[in-house]
Amino acid sequence: MTGPLEVLLDLIFPPKCVFCRRLLRKGEEGFCAHCQEHLPWSLGPEAERKVEFVSLCVSPLWYQSEVRESFHRYKFKGVRGYAKVYGRLMAQCVRDHLAGKYDLITWVPLSPERRKARGYDQAMLLAESAALELGDVAAETLVKVRDTSAQSGLGKDDGARRANVLGAYRPTDPELIAGKRLLLIDDVVTTGSTLSECARTLLAAGAADVVCVTLAKARK
Repeated sequence: MTGPLEVLLDLIFPPKCVFCRRLLRKGEEGFCAHCQEHLPWSLGPEAERKVEFVSLCVSPLWYQSEVRESFHRYKFKGVRGYAKVYGRLMAQCVRDHLAGKYDLITWVPLSPERRKARGYDQAMLLAESAALELGDVAAETLVKVRDTSAQSGLGKDDGARRANVLGAYRPTDPELIAGKRLLLIDDVVTTGSTLSECARTLLAAGAADVVCVTLAKARK
């Protein structure tokens, strides 16, 4: 709902496209018409990807150009408001590819140390935003018990990435996930090792199935 405070803030800080940072025109919400047309969308079957222990992983965007730059502002420069727009895109991708395939929405958690340093858990914000768009709520099902090196620092070495996260997650409440089909949310999928380890942990704890959605995916 638009109120006086929101109108005033828009006058002082005009809303900009989360991708290219152009000022938004009337009728544009979150991102501009140019980005709507030219972003690296992953459409149809190319939005889908196989990840070990995951029935299906989907992403609305490729991780390149304006998407990468936008995401870096979100993840590393504290621009948390982007989560609302990202969540809307991810929710539509879920509707298109994963409708009826999950019972519970959750996310890949940060370690307490990383969350304290960053000030927020970017995947949790995405999960909450996407869940809201889907008329649902997100629930915590995993905790990260070991502060690992950043996966991005390991490049695309799948073996190193797998070893880095092996045993790093624990279920918070096995009763919550027992027999449930889970929609696991993360920001970007590169080799899939983090999603795979989280899904393996959830399945071992009694989940019936795991599907995933991320904002973007790296090209192999």
